[in-house]
Amino acid sequence: MKTFSLPSKGEYPPYYETYISKLAEANFSDLLLLQIEELKKPLASKPAGWETKPYAPGKWSPKEVLGHCIDTERIMTFRALCIGRGDKNSLPGFDQDPYVQQGQFDDVPLDLLLADFVNQRQAILSLVQTLPAAAFEEIGSANGNPMSTRALLWIIPGHFMHHFQVLQQAY
Repeated sequence: MKTFSLPSKGEYPPYYETYISKLAEANFSDLLLLQIEELKKPLASKPAGWETKPYAPGKWSPKEVLGHCIDTERIMTFRALCIGRGDKNSLPGFDQDPYVQQGQFDDVPLDLLLADFVNQRQAILSLVQTLPAAAFEEIGSANGNPMSTRALLWIIPGHFMHHFQVLQQAY
């Protein structure tokens, strides 16, 4: 499978260092697939009903966290597609909280959310396989900030790691 290096500072806003710093030089495709398996393991051993209960007031439930990850991955993938294809339009930002609220993820069966996550990961891998090598170096604008295609794609597994670590610690 095609892989590409981690982004350099300057290819993404400093905010995303939270996610990029969690990543070691790895094969991107292998990492995305490994994270699917990492997510599946703890889900099987949890008691019924745990997935709709936030670990603290004002926090998201595990299903909401998973839904948020899926939505974020879709948005980052769309941004990567646009920038990788040379689109110079400024891409919009998004406010995660209304997305989670409108997603009503606690009403979606956990198996369906998990299947959606797997499908989204497969879509990312398909895009990566079809991008020409030069596309990973393209720089565009997302939420008013310069971003490379490569950075947007690597943010995806780093963002997942961030949320998965919180889920592991809180549950």
